[in-house]
Amino acid sequence: MPAALSRRDFLFRSGLVGCSLAASPLLTPVSFAAAPWDTRLVVIILRGGMDGLDVVQPYGDPAFAALRATLSGGPEQGAHDLDGYFALHPGLGALMPMWRAGQLAFMHAVSTPYRDKRSHFDGQDLLEAGTATLSGARDGWLNRMLQAVPGVTAQTAYAIGRDNMRLLTGAADVANWSPDAELTLSPRAERLLDLVTEPDPALHAALSEARLLAASGPGPDKKRAADHVQVAEFAALQLSAESRIAAFSLNGWDTHGGQKRALGNALGRLADTLLTLEKRMAGGVWDKTAVVAMTEFGRTVRQNGTQGTDHGTGGLMVLAGGAVRGGRVYGQWPGLGEGDLYQDRDLMPTGDVRAHAAWIMRGLTGLDHAALEGAVFPGLDMGRDAGLLL
Repeated sequence: MPAALSRRDFLFRSGLVGCSLAASPLLTPVSFAAAPWDTRLVVIILRGGMDGLDVVQPYGDPAFAALRATLSGGPEQGAHDLDGYFALHPGLGALMPMWRAGQLAFMHAVSTPYRDKRSHFDGQDLLEAGTATLSGARDGWLNRMLQAVPGVTAQTAYAIGRDNMRLLTGAADVANWSPDAELTLSPRAERLLDLVTEPDPALHAALSEARLLAASGPGPDKKRAADHVQVAEFAALQLSAESRIAAFSLNGWDTHGGQKRALGNALGRLADTLLTLEKRMAGGVWDKTAVVAMTEFGRTVRQNGTQGTDHGTGGLMVLAGGAVRGGRVYGQWPGLGEGDLYQDRDLMPTGDVRAHAAWIMRGLTGLDHAALEGAVFPGLDMGRDAGLLL
């Protein structure tokens, strides 16, 4: 019988294991205890500054067409009419059944407190920190929410994908997974893993789950799904079981030139992601799920000389799921006329993405105002509930 080997010793000797341990669920302490609430939250960071004015087009605003010679949109340009004033970009046309079912909504003219410098890096950091400034911000708002709720475990929330999800960074344990993670073990390594994990039922269960996930992959002769679809499928699998929160990012929203094509491609990936979540969630889980997609800032109201748009301020939140009160475009519309724009170039922000995220978390988890305004989003005034959830 081999001498006992601690988990710590095993991890330091992990050269015996032919897998990507940095991304493996085996490195995450996993518990299968139920979370203290039954609803689900998915947060998607749209990296690059999504142009909300092109996604949900205010074709009813008399100033809109003149500001965007080739990006004016509206039903006459193939967009899907939403309410007689706003129209949905054709790239999200596959989501119109979700809109009609009342499970898709949008919040217009929102932003973080970030202003003027228009740096992707700072903008994304502030969005994920959830604070008014980056000074002293070390953890993310979604992790602070987990810290404020008793009874959560590492299995409660997943950070998914290759990108570092700062909004889930912090003291609360969070599980991680990436489409790059593959569990390929030699027979000797599998035996060693069995010996190490046998005394620990939770770790042994995690190993079994990891093997199952690896075995359910496409195999050498089958084509893998696109990364964003794999991420959505994995999120749906975990949320259909013990997990309650998933966060990941989608890239490709920086549309300085050739926006029509670039934005259409990015929106197609977003539509695929939402439809995969809806389809793959089992047992009615989609009906108690809220998906919140947010971006670091919007883009300029006027298009530039390369048929694109530059970094702006006011942007758009995308909301989906059976727990969302959909079929509506929310937000206080500031207008696009003379004197209405921020610095005479951007959509004027009239709402704070943090406040809307806070109200959604309150509705899903029951977390009180004091924790949301004090710990999760320090110094935030949540204001009035916009009624985004059923």
